[in-house]
Amino acid sequence: MRIAITGATGMIGHKLTSFLLAQGHQIALITRSSSYHHPQTSVIVWDPALNFIENGQLEGYDVIIHLAGANVGEYWSPRHKKSILESRVESTRLLCEGLSKVVSKPKLLISASAIGFYGNHPPQDILDENSPPGEGFLADVCRRWEEETTIAAEVGIRVVRMRLGVVLSKSGGALNKMWLPFQLGLGGRLGNGQQMMSWIALDEIPLVIDHFIKNNQIDGAVNVVSPQAVSNAEFTKILGQVMHRPAVLPVPGFAIRLLFGEMGQNLLLEGAHVAPRRLQENGYQFRFADLKVALEQL
Repeated sequence: MRIAITGATGMIGHKLTSFLLAQGHQIALITRSSSYHHPQTSVIVWDPALNFIENGQLEGYDVIIHLAGANVGEYWSPRHKKSILESRVESTRLLCEGLSKVVSKPKLLISASAIGFYGNHPPQDILDENSPPGEGFLADVCRRWEEETTIAAEVGIRVVRMRLGVVLSKSGGALNKMWLPFQLGLGGRLGNGQQMMSWIALDEIPLVIDHFIKNNQIDGAVNVVSPQAVSNAEFTKILGQVMHRPAVLPVPGFAIRLLFGEMGQNLLLEGAHVAPRRLQENGYQFRFADLKVALEQL
């Protein structure tokens, strides 16, 4: 198939590009740099900040995968919060408007979103794709991000809104930041440890996307999380076991808020128990359903 990807230089995009190339697909990278080079791929130039995309080069693709967006894991200054929102909303609008104008439209648009859509919830609340949006900055970003994909859906493109959980990888994300403290024996729960972590192994994501491509009946919001959500206390306990290190040094909530501000509160001290209901109903078989197995693999 002919597949174009935004955000292909990021952690998920890099893994996905390698996977799809190995499957024999023709890959184009939608990027701001016309000089960017990746073996075996072509380039489509865009710049969401300038509202520019080469619409003509979007012709004839079977699948578009949209992963682009500013890093959420950096300190949330007012300027960076603006970048987080605009990089997602404006890029999605630009891409979908471009797709609506091409003659030979893709059959499928897979657009990244996040379980931040649901906001913060106590452990006893189990959320699925029918749960309403939550409150707060991330929930608002995800809601507005997803709304822009209706432009593509209205012209007959099948749209999957992929709500990603906490992505586990040593090459980036939360686990990458936790690795060194745990290696030094300085790991432990964050705050009271009761906040839920709905996670997904990085190696699972290309398999889920492949499932989306092959199953025409899937559209709309889909939670891309393991069926085994855990509390932060349980997560850090299992991580310590896998690394053969103690996990007995909790980090107080006030210290996290002092160091990381609003970002620390939202990403580290809050969470939600999110279930992958639609994936399971559609027969997807998780390769990394168990947290300990996933961490051992990493």
